[in-house]
Amino acid sequence: MSIQVKQRTSALSADNNSESDSLSETIPLIATETEVVSKGQGSGWFASAFLVVNAALGAGLLNFPLAYHQAGGVLMAVVMQSVFLVFVIIAIMILGYCSDIKGTCNYQDVVHSVCGPWAQVACAVSITLYCFGTCITFLIIIGDQWEMFFLYVAKNFYCDESPFYMSKAFIISITSILFILPLCFPRRIDFLKYASVVGVIGILYVVGLVTAKYFTPHTNKGPIATHPKSWIDVFLVVPEVCFAYQCHVSIIPIYSCMEKRNLREFSKTVSLAMVLCVITYTVTAALGYLQFGENITTDILVAFEPDTEVMVAVVLIAVKTYTTYPILLFCGRAGAECIWSIAWHMRVEEAIRNEKIRRIIITLVWFACTLLLAIIVPNIGVVIQVLGAFAAIFIFIFPGG
Repeated sequence: MSIQVKQRTSALSADNNSESDSLSETIPLIATETEVVSKGQGSGWFASAFLVVNAALGAGLLNFPLAYHQAGGVLMAVVMQSVFLVFVIIAIMILGYCSDIKGTCNYQDVVHSVCGPWAQVACAVSITLYCFGTCITFLIIIGDQWEMFFLYVAKNFYCDESPFYMSKAFIISITSILFILPLCFPRRIDFLKYASVVGVIGILYVVGLVTAKYFTPHTNKGPIATHPKSWIDVFLVVPEVCFAYQCHVSIIPIYSCMEKRNLREFSKTVSLAMVLCVITYTVTAALGYLQFGENITTDILVAFEPDTEVMVAVVLIAVKTYTTYPILLFCGRAGAECIWSIAWHMRVEEAIRNEKIRRIIITLVWFACTLLLAIIVPNIGVVIQVLGAFAAIFIFIFPGG
């Protein structure tokens, strides 16, 4: 039995006198999912930073230049981004501190330790819905990237006579089964640290590409906004910023798997991760928007004339998305397990005993449902707006509880 389970078992036996505590006995911490590591195990702070970056950098990057346009230009968008970044970092450190108090190992259990079991239930539901929607967007992005790639390499027949193996539905299904599903079954999130390095390298290439394109001649530049048309426009960037920097649901599982679990090491991880995220988002969004102005598209890569360099970026974005999906599935699965535990009134010992089969079932159902919806849903624009609202909940509401 892990350290976390022992701590929770003691806490449950000591707090079973009230109705609230009775409920908490049926909501075990998913310690079997993310065990507190002993000394000499787990990830170092540097490797953990790549997990955080890979969790934060995702679907929002391609849409960020358009957010700068909607906010009224680069200056206003950077100001708004900086303001919200302060709250993002504060929320992360609060979560780490609260996690240390009770030794919790996922987001919803941090909320439970501070706000009680009913808040944990609400948090688990929110996390499950958010991660489920984000996984759908990741699969849609994968399909979009491969569609762009095939249009470039086989543009003479892709639209009219393309074989079935080039269809978006087929390519999403097959590549996801091959490259995503095997990464979704492990119990511990630090299993994904090496895949995360590959994903971050792909993102850095995109940043380099946007920068290089900015300093080469380009002709499709439109008018550049220097101020918002109305003060309401300023807040149009809020969902994108919240969604872009939302790594809070995965930050506690990552923290719990660190080799040296303390706030000093954690602050080093968070600092490096946020620096990489800020540079990546700001450079890509600012230079991308300044290149195209109001002609900017929802996907920055679509705005460029297709060439070999752009197609490499397209493939790398797909590869990066393959490595990020499992992180969100891991967190969503923990939320789903919490809900499952409540629905079946499971005790800690029972949750541990049936953990493996439960993990496999949730993973397979989750993957199949997100894959089906990704094939049906045409684009990610509306989905990102909704997910941005959920991200704001994890950044502003629950950490402040």
